[in-house]
Amino acid sequence: MATIKLEVVSPDQMVYEQDIAMLIVRSTGGELGILPRHAPLVTGLIPHAMRVKLPGEAEEQLIAVSGGFMEVTPEKITVLAGAAEEPLNIDVNRAQQAYDRAKQRIAKFHQGPPESNDIDFKRAELALERAKARLKACKREVA
Repeated sequence: MATIKLEVVSPDQMVYEQDIAMLIVRSTGGELGILPRHAPLVTGLIPHAMRVKLPGEAEEQLIAVSGGFMEVTPEKITVLAGAAEEPLNIDVNRAQQAYDRAKQRIAKFHQGPPESNDIDFKRAELALERAKARLKACKREVA
């Protein structure tokens, strides 16, 4: 079975490096599936849990990314993320608290008149998406 090398890099470290069968990501242009010998591509990524399929395995591995960029060549996929975590390294309680806090901020934003609101709505939305990605990578249900 053909494979393609996947490297997921954050500013601090190499998060993941493996030969894979397929990568499924959410780009700024929509969902993409990357297979070996894919055409060259550069795209932005939004916060989500990337799905990694390994050769000969039915179950997918998940990697939470907070957004970033992806470069694809026929032989290699490079993901440059502001933050990336494998489920093993995610503190589920902390991710749940971040999710709850972001939901509360968004609810508070919608309760009052915009001119009296000190909530940065876009920032709260991004925090919510990052928390969702981390929880999904740990296979936790989120609303």
